[in-house]
Amino acid sequence: MNALVQAPLDGRDPLTSSFSASYAGVVAFIAVATEGSFARAGDRLGIGRSAVSRSVQKLEGQLGTRLFLRTTRATSLTREGERFFEHCRPGVERILQALEEMRDLREGPPRGLLRIGATPGFGRKVVAPLLRPFRARFPGVALELLLDERDADLVTGRVDVAFREGVLDDSQVIAKQLIPMRRLVCASPAYARRHGLPQSIEDLARHACINRRLPNGRLCRWDFKRDGRAADAAPSADLVFNDPELVLHAVLAGDGLAQLPAYQASEPLRAGTLVACLEAFSPDDGGHYLCYLSREQLPKRIRAFVDFMSAQVRALDLDCCARPQVERTAPTVDVAA
Repeated sequence: MNALVQAPLDGRDPLTSSFSASYAGVVAFIAVATEGSFARAGDRLGIGRSAVSRSVQKLEGQLGTRLFLRTTRATSLTREGERFFEHCRPGVERILQALEEMRDLREGPPRGLLRIGATPGFGRKVVAPLLRPFRARFPGVALELLLDERDADLVTGRVDVAFREGVLDDSQVIAKQLIPMRRLVCASPAYARRHGLPQSIEDLARHACINRRLPNGRLCRWDFKRDGRAADAAPSADLVFNDPELVLHAVLAGDGLAQLPAYQASEPLRAGTLVACLEAFSPDDGGHYLCYLSREQLPKRIRAFVDFMSAQVRALDLDCCARPQVERTAPTVDVAA
């Protein structure tokens, strides 16, 4: 092998030269050594006997040694050929193993590691409880859930699938809408009895408000719609958290008002532990999306996860019950974000 590595062609570096010039020859050599015949090696490789012979002769020229003893009746390895074959065989076996594993991943049951990105609120409330039933159905898939307020980077972050919220503008990803994203200003019944509820966006200035600090350091703005046009507000907050669960707990405790996503507010609203207000000013809905990079040659573990989560999340009835049912059953669609 040293002669092969030390003989660069056309002034290129030895690795590039030896690989590009001898790869076909090594493949042909392995086939002949395994089959014991140039003709059978050609059949196995799907090329003619003469093409196999030319590749092996070129390799022998690069190595400066004969690899086969050829007669009209038989083909056998020289001593140098036997040594070369012993060096090459482990690498070829690993390549064949890798090819077989890729074929198994494509054709066999879903398996392998799946890295999932989600925001802390949606990840804890919706995604995490569904991981156990997914694993029960697909035990060959290992899961890693990464919670971050910032959108997971599917390209450089080594994340396979990500749950994203709102209106997406990333043209690099495929985005499958799971459910609409409703947002309502909510309070506890105790707070409503003590202080009443706002009737307009301006009324928020007279109420105790609870807000969330975003990863960029800014306070979350509350989205509304007034006279058919988008509007927002940044009410003065008496309590600020950087975790959505703490915001919810403070509202349930009667500490003030907050604008909550429906997946957080739906159960407390149905149970009567929260009440909604300013519904006439509710903003246009964004959505909760399951995102991945491409539909082409999608690994089975990703396809299984996307299909499973799509069905399970939609079945959870996370939409806000404060709105008419006809508005809560809008069809979901696949869109290119």
